[in-house]
Parts: sequence; structure tokens; C-alpha cells
Amino acid sequence: MSDSASLPVFPQLPGQGWSVHKRPSFSTRTTSHVSGREVRIPLYTQALYEFELTFDALAANGAWPGLGVNSLQSLMGLYLQCQGQYGTFLYTDPTDNAATAQVIGVGDGASLSFPFQRVLGGAVETVSYVTGASNIMVNDVVQQDGWSVTAPNSLVFTSAPASGATVKADFTFAYECRFLDDQNDFENFMNGLWTVSSLKFRSVKA
Repeated sequence: MSDSASLPVFPQLPGQGWSVHKRPSFSTRTTSHVSGREVRIPLYTQALYEFELTFDALAANGAWPGLGVNSLQSLMGLYLQCQGQYGTFLYTDPTDNAATAQVIGVGDGASLSFPFQRVLGGAVETVSYVTGASNIMVNDVVQQDGWSVTAPNSLVFTSAPASGATVKADFTFAYECRFLDDQNDFENFMNGLWTVSSLKFRSVKA
């Protein structure tokens, strides 16, 4: 398992509201010709993801146990710990955090390290940060040992898989992210209860 303890983790809080926004983004340099033709150069090899969450209620004390004791302190504390945009944290998307029997590479007889990747529709992308791995398979044979996970997202063997051997894995992952702003509004709307109308953050490249 990779060492995710070195990064703070975004808390899962009962007071989170709807809706949730997830925006894959790219950067493309486009030059137009007078004829109408274009030259397009992709600057990102894969998408960066922007998230926007809302929190209908956060508890500042133990008076609202259904919201989690001190849930305000958990969320605001993470923001303070990261110093706004500066630091990074791990965010687990409840709808997109695992892969099963995922092909992550093909051996060449020499390579020891394989980045974890997943397939989403027709797209293949390297995951941001692996939080756990199991059922490591080479040519569909489970490898009980001889491998480890190196942060943030690499599977490393002690002996290289044979040329043409398919490497598969079951794994869970999170997005390494940073906040988009150096200031965010936490609103105290009644005694002991707070709300956040918009909290934005984006993934970063490993």
C-alpha cells in the first residue's frame, strides 16, 4: 500500500449538500488560418479535474451529532493546514475511486515499475494517488509477494515481468488536490451551525 499518511485527507462529512460538480479540463493551443483551417496542440496529456462542493450544515460543537462532532473544525482545519492554495490533500471521489482487474501494463522483461492506470469509457489515464492495492496479477496469476506500491501511483516489482506478460491489479485511488482560492467563506447561519456555499479545488499532476 502507498503511504498516504504524508498528505492530509479531505473529510467525508454528513452535512455535504447537492449538487457536486466535477469538471475535467484540458489546455489546447489553437491557431487559426485565414482559410479556416486550424492547428491544435494539446498541452495536457490527460485531464485535470476541478471539483466544487457545497456543505448545507457543519457543526461547530457536539450539539448536532448527526453532522459529526466538530465537522466545521475538520473542514476549516484542512483549509488552514493547506494554507489555501499552497498545500495538497487527498480527495476520494465517492463515485470514482476503484478499479478491478485493471490492466496497468505489459511486461518487456526489463521494466520493474508500472504506473497505475484506469479506463474510463474510451480513455486511459494514470490515476493520481493509489491508496490501496491487491490481487496483483501477471498473466492472470496472482502474485503473493515480490511487489510493492510506491507513492503516489507506481507498482514496483522486485523481478521484471516477462516480455508480453499482462499486469493487472485491483486498487483504490484518490485525487491529489489543492484548493483553488486563498480565501473561502464559512457562514455561521445559526448557533453552532455553519454552511459553505461553494468550496472549489482541483487535482494536481503527480
